[in-house]
Amino acid sequence: MTVLRLTRPFTLATALLLASVPAWALYKVVGPNGEITYTDRPPVDAKKSQPVKVAGDSGPSTDGLPYQLQQLVSRYPVILYSSTRCSPCDSGRLFLTRRGIPFTEKTVNSNEDLKAYSAQLGTDQLPLLKIGNQQLRGYAEQEWSEYLTAAGYPEQSSLPSSYKAPAATPLVAPAPTKDTNRAAPSAAPNPSTSAPPAGNAPPGFRF
Repeated sequence: MTVLRLTRPFTLATALLLASVPAWALYKVVGPNGEITYTDRPPVDAKKSQPVKVAGDSGPSTDGLPYQLQQLVSRYPVILYSSTRCSPCDSGRLFLTRRGIPFTEKTVNSNEDLKAYSAQLGTDQLPLLKIGNQQLRGYAEQEWSEYLTAAGYPEQSSLPSSYKAPAATPLVAPAPTKDTNRAAPSAAPNPSTSAPPAGNAPPGFRF
């Protein structure tokens, strides 16, 4: 990854502008021995793989945001990758919230999350902040602030009072669970069982 010097904000902003956000197509491959691996290349035997639902880089919704923020979110979406029981992750989240940065948060808690995270971003370090295509590993407030400013984000919050940050979601979407509470199908009537007589029919009488 190209190292950008923060002593030249214009150079940093230009690099962010020219960077294109990669479209990740992550695949889960199960080997003959049952070992699971992740790759961004379609496997030779497609029957042995399945696409993994991984968070994209589209960033948060722009609904209700001021025009300037809408443009910034569309051009340089901000994504925070975090985990529970991670103090630096909490500090990073608090910093983004305090500065008024619209961002999407993806959590890396399960083994599936971790494998996909390592394959997609090439690291296992958390937190990680993405601004467009720029990755910032670990929490460093000064560094995060300089990159956000270079991307054009305001230093003071301009979010409307009605804005609500989206809830954090797992990096890998959990597999749908089977509904075990569905009612069992009712037993079909036994044709050998005679129906009770109707009306005033005498006992033993059949229609």
